[in-house]
Amino acid sequence: MARTGLVPLEIAYYSMEIALDDRLPTFSGGLGVLAGDHVRAAADRGLPLGAVTLLYNHGFFDQSTSGGEQRDAPVRWQPSARLEELPVRVVVVIAGRRVEVRVWRAIVEGVDGHKVPVHFLGTDVEGNAPDDRRITDRLYTSDPFERLRQEAVLGLGGPLVLDTLGHQAISVHHLNEGHGSLVPVALLARRVAGLDPAGALPGGLVRAGEADLEAVRRRCVFTTHTPVPAGHDRFPPEVAEAVLGMPVLDALRTFGCLEEDGTLNMTVLGMRCAGFVNGVSLRHRDVTRRMFPSQHVEAVTNGVHGATWAAAATASLFDRRLPGWRRDGTQLRYAMDIPLDELRAAHDQNKRSLCADVRRRAGVNFRPDVLTIGIARRFAAYKRNDLVLSDLDRLSSIAKSAPLQIVFAGKAHPGDGEAKAMIRRVLSVIDARPSGVAIAFVDNYGMDLGRLLCAGSDVWLNTPVPPNEASGTSGMKAALNGVPSLSTLDGWWIEGWIDGVTGWAIGTPSSAAEGAAAGSYAVGSTAAEGAAVGSYAVGSSAAEGAAAGSYAVGSTAAEGADERSVAADADRLYRVLEEVVAPAYYEDRDMLTAMGRRAIALNASFFSAHRMVDEYDRRAYRRALGG
Repeated sequence: MARTGLVPLEIAYYSMEIALDDRLPTFSGGLGVLAGDHVRAAADRGLPLGAVTLLYNHGFFDQSTSGGEQRDAPVRWQPSARLEELPVRVVVVIAGRRVEVRVWRAIVEGVDGHKVPVHFLGTDVEGNAPDDRRITDRLYTSDPFERLRQEAVLGLGGPLVLDTLGHQAISVHHLNEGHGSLVPVALLARRVAGLDPAGALPGGLVRAGEADLEAVRRRCVFTTHTPVPAGHDRFPPEVAEAVLGMPVLDALRTFGCLEEDGTLNMTVLGMRCAGFVNGVSLRHRDVTRRMFPSQHVEAVTNGVHGATWAAAATASLFDRRLPGWRRDGTQLRYAMDIPLDELRAAHDQNKRSLCADVRRRAGVNFRPDVLTIGIARRFAAYKRNDLVLSDLDRLSSIAKSAPLQIVFAGKAHPGDGEAKAMIRRVLSVIDARPSGVAIAFVDNYGMDLGRLLCAGSDVWLNTPVPPNEASGTSGMKAALNGVPSLSTLDGWWIEGWIDGVTGWAIGTPSSAAEGAAAGSYAVGSTAAEGAAVGSYAVGSSAAEGAAAGSYAVGSTAAEGADERSVAADADRLYRVLEEVVAPAYYEDRDMLTAMGRRAIALNASFFSAHRMVDEYDRRAYRRALGG
C-alpha cells in the first residue's frame, strides 16, 4: 500500500474510541476525545505515530430527550463518505472462528503538515458469519462476550493490520485503557512462534518465557483512565475461554495476568505487560497505586488540543496576540498581555453563539446578559451533574437578585439506569420552571457542542465525588477559552485550582480527602492485595464490570460517599455561587474577565495536549525506542 506523505511509523496508539469529528460517530465521550487530542498533538509535534481504533456501524447512539427521558437510537452514517477504505483485509481468530477485518483510514495533519494515520477496524464483511459481522456494530455494548470480541479485534487485529500495511518499524505500542490490553498478547505470540498467516494466536504462545515477556513489556505503554471499579473490564473465565481459547489463558495464567479464579482483568493484563504505566493526573496516580499496590504507576496529566477546542472568537484573538500558540500550547502563558476588553469581547461573541444555539436546539430563551453556568459531560452517578439542582428554593432565592442560566448536556450509557434517572430529574426541573432560573438540556453532546458550551458559559461547573474523577478535561477547555471553573477538588482541578485566581473550589482539600477515604477501594490482582488495601473489589460481578466499561455506574463505596457529601457540597456550591460568583458577574466584570485571563495563562498553557504528548515522548516513547 502506498503511504504517500506519511513517515515510517515507530509508535502505535490503540484506543477503543478516537474522536476526530462529530461526523465520525465512533466515540462516546472523554476517553475518545482525549485520544483524538493525543493524535492531533502528535501530528503537531511530528511524532512518527499511527493510531488504531474500531469503526462502529451504529456509532454510540443518537440521543433524544423528548418526552422527559433519554431515548437512544442507532446513528445513521456512511463510513465511505468520511473515510478511505484501504485495500487490505486481515483475519483474526475470535471465539474459534476466522473473522475477516476491513480497514479504513483517516489522516490527521499537524500544524506544520506532518500526517498521522488513524486506522478504523470493522468486521462488517461479506463472508463473515452474521454474528461476526455485528461485532463492531456499537460502541460499549453491555454484553461481556460481545465486549471481549471487540477488544480482540482491536488488540489482536491492530498489530496485524499495521504489520500488513508495512509498518514493521513500530517499536512502541501505547495502550489507551485496558480495551487494548490484548496487543501485548499478540506481540508475545509473534515473538515466540511467528504469526499465523490467518491471524490465529499460535499454540506456541505457551512456550514463552519471562525473558520474552520482558522484551514485549519494554515496548508497551499502558494508560489507565478510571478510578471507578466498574470501569475496569473484567471477563469471567468462561467468557475469556470462549473468545480467546484455553491455550492463551494458560499462558496468561503462567505470567500472573489472570485473577486467582481465572477472571481476565484487562487493566491487570495491560499493567503486567507494560514497561510504563500511568494514570492521568497526580491524584489519579495515587488512587491507582492504592487500587493496584503491586504495580508501579506514574502520572501524565491529561491536556487538551488548543486549536481544536478554542472557539472561533478565542482562536482569532490568540492568532492576533499570541502567534505560535497553535504550534506550542505553552505560548498561552503570555495571555496576561491580552487587554481585558479584547478578551471580554471574544467571550461575549462566544456567549451570543451559545445563547443562539440553545434557543435553536432546546427552545429555551437564553440571554447574553445573564450569568450562565455550563454543565456538560457524560452522566454517571458519581459525577452528580444535577448537584446544582439539589435545593431549588435556594437556587431561586439566589436568582432573585442574580438571574441565572444553566445549560446541561451529556449522554447516559443505555444500560446505566442511575444516569438515565439523573437526566429525568434534570428534565423534570426544566419542566417545573424554577423562578429566576432558565435551564436547558441540549441533546447529542459532541465535539462541536462541547466547544460552544466551554467557550460561551461564564462559569464551568463540575461536581464529581472524590476520588472518582481520574482527570476530566472539559474544565481545561473552558480555561482555554477564558472561562473559570467552579469544581470539587478532584482530578485535574487539584493541580489547576488557585482559589480566586483560576477559579473556585467546592469544599477544601481536607473535604476532598475525606471523600477519597469514603470512596476508597481496591482492585488487587490477588485476594491478598485486595484485602491489604481493603474496601471494594472491582465490579460487583464480572458481568457488571465488563458491561459498564468506560461508562461506569458508581461503586457502592462511591455511592456511600455521595450520600454523605451531597448536602455539604450543595451548600458549599450555593454559597460560592451567591457570595462570590454572582457578585463578580453582576458587579465587577473586570474581575471575572481577569480571572478568565489567568485561567488561560496558568491553566491552559500547562494542561495542553502538546505538553502531554511531550511527556509521553520523553518519559515513555523514547525509553522504549532506546533513546
